[in-house]
Amino acid sequence: MSYKELTFPEGSVFLVTGGAGFIGSNLCEAILGLGYEVRCFDNLSTGYKKNIEAFLDNPKFTFIEADIRDLDACRSACEGVNYVLHQAAWGSVPRSIEMPLFYEENNIRGTVNMMEAARQAGVLKFVYASSSSVYGDSTKLPKQEGNEGNLLSPYALTKRADEEYGKLYFKLYHLDTYGLRYFNVFGKRQDPNGAYAAVIPKFLKQLMNGERPTINGDGRQSRDFTYVDNVVEGNLRACLASSDAAGEAYNIGAGGREFLIDVYNDLCEALDMEVEPIYGPPRAGDIRDSNADISKAREKLFYDPSYDFRAGIKLAIEWYKENL
Repeated sequence: MSYKELTFPEGSVFLVTGGAGFIGSNLCEAILGLGYEVRCFDNLSTGYKKNIEAFLDNPKFTFIEADIRDLDACRSACEGVNYVLHQAAWGSVPRSIEMPLFYEENNIRGTVNMMEAARQAGVLKFVYASSSSVYGDSTKLPKQEGNEGNLLSPYALTKRADEEYGKLYFKLYHLDTYGLRYFNVFGKRQDPNGAYAAVIPKFLKQLMNGERPTINGDGRQSRDFTYVDNVVEGNLRACLASSDAAGEAYNIGAGGREFLIDVYNDLCEALDMEVEPIYGPPRAGDIRDSNADISKAREKLFYDPSYDFRAGIKLAIEWYKENL
């Protein structure tokens, strides 16, 4: 059963923070497709108006240009909302190492603002984006909730702090919170530009432009690359989860493990190219290997990802060929 078959009470209202971003815009699109009302909250610092242009004429879609650091704006946005899907945050491990105070302000304070606004508004479910980066230097594979290591970046610290606040807001204020630890999400609308772009869209754009991509490290680092529709499913299933599952964090991945050099070669093959990559130094703060144990999410959220890496990468390449 995919998320396209999930149903919510008639008249349900969803608030998607970071809704003009990569994951957020896919959530907006999916929820509108199910026939429910969506409020998209974004300050357009990392999101783009072009990601939501197709929805602006939909009577069930509202765009709110505002900042999660503004508590009054968060309160206003949460009025009359049933489900909050909190995606707004600043990503990138390397950038967080350069800008720790900025990440604290946005990713921690901004998230607590949204939790507090949701609590005051009587929101039913507060689902928020965490990250596989919370596993830090743990070498245990697959990554399993409860077996976290020492954190390696300010970004990872902000996500761990969000999870702790999620626990407290559930225990103290009875706000049903669900933290979703995303594992290397990819897919349509992921930004290929800039120094901090994710690896799959960045490689695709460089290859399609006739450039030689740089792999940081030896290429043998591994990731659980997760197609964005799986993340959409994880969010919507969390909205339907029992309160018994609230106050916790869950791995949201595909449950697979791909080596970066193999992914690179797959992209070259799909584009019918032979381009030798450049190898650069490893990036500070990066986890070496990542592979999600999704058994907890399966059991408590009934999460059942529909796309493995092969199916997802095929769809992503098709999208980038049409849109780059």
